[in-house]
Amino acid sequence: MREFLFRYRVTRHTLILTVVCCSLTKMLAAQAPEHEMTTYTYKRVGSLEIKADVLRPSDDVVRPVVVWIHGGALIMGHREQIDRRIRERLLKEGYAIVSIDYRLAPETKLPAIIEDLEDAFAWIRHKGPALFHVDTEKLAVMGGSAGGYLTLMSGYRVKPRPTVLISFYGYGDLVGDWYAQPSPHPRHNRVRISEAEAEAQVNGLAIADARERTGKGGLFYNYCRQQGQWPLRVSGWDPHSEVESFTPYLPVKNVTAEYPPTLLIHGEDDTDVPHEQSVLMAEQFEQHGVEHQLISLPGGEHGLGGADPQLIDEAYEAAFRYLEQHMRN
Repeated sequence: MREFLFRYRVTRHTLILTVVCCSLTKMLAAQAPEHEMTTYTYKRVGSLEIKADVLRPSDDVVRPVVVWIHGGALIMGHREQIDRRIRERLLKEGYAIVSIDYRLAPETKLPAIIEDLEDAFAWIRHKGPALFHVDTEKLAVMGGSAGGYLTLMSGYRVKPRPTVLISFYGYGDLVGDWYAQPSPHPRHNRVRISEAEAEAQVNGLAIADARERTGKGGLFYNYCRQQGQWPLRVSGWDPHSEVESFTPYLPVKNVTAEYPPTLLIHGEDDTDVPHEQSVLMAEQFEQHGVEHQLISLPGGEHGLGGADPQLIDEAYEAAFRYLEQHMRN
């Protein structure tokens, strides 16, 4: 008898929970804005198509636009890798999102990657209003890690300059010891990688989506970090003897008073992109009188994991407030 009652209660409670969960799902679905995604080719280089995904509410209302730039050390990643929390919040708040691909290293070198960045913004401004109903008078840029680097690059390489930038654990320096010397961190040294093995991963044609590469970009990246070769392999220049070649591609060296308002969010214990990278950018903003804010999360690793979840939530909320402040006024 006891066994029967126990099973009955569990089943009964499960039924109740199922009903409640279904009701909540329907409520949330009713509240969440319907949206659509359309993929465009914004640029062609030979036979290579470089694409952008446009996500926006399913209507013809002219929307403010946020450009999302994916990370992956300029070697990995693709346009579908949008931070889920950011994607859902931006769509809920009525923004259109343009998430761009760009050619990836080492098959393509740094100057051409930045050329893609510039061309993507030119395409958005020229074609966006008619193609996907966006207002490009104000344009925000967000990205994480290498996407944060490209976000910071857009602050002076994209013309007209974006309205506001939000960089998540990005960087402004490519030639410091953190990238130009072998990494001491376990995350980059779990498996030793030979040069031949690394070369086998990327010895192919130019790509703008890591899913099109037959090898493993992550393995090549870890080899670069083990050897301190990332700047060389991404740019083709030696960061020790040709440092001047990097200057046009270093946000930390190109801040002026005209730089857009910028929010920096970074974990203090980041072992992939040092927290110092955002500190250095903040110092340059302070020196040149650029409106900015730096949010540092104690215990935060790359991607903010390890930090207090409440502080992570507050950092995201601060990002949305900063965006609204500059885009809606």
